[in-house]
Amino acid sequence: MSTNVWQKSSYCAQGEACIHIAAPTPGTVDLTESGDPTGAVLHTTPAAWAALVRTIKEDRTRGRVL
Repeated sequence: MSTNVWQKSSYCAQGEACIHIAAPTPGTVDLTESGDPTGAVLHTTPAAWAALVRTIKEDRTRGRVL
């Protein structure tokens, strides 16, 4: 069982279509879905996570949605 402390996306209103994020170690970012938070976990680096978030924010300001 995971010992991650999961944080829900601030954009999640209700339902099962949310992303949960955790930082179990300084060099790791874990992502999972709220529908099954103990299921599949995507592991990435803080730099890759920051690049994804930055790209999503830039696209939103241009009126595009990924």
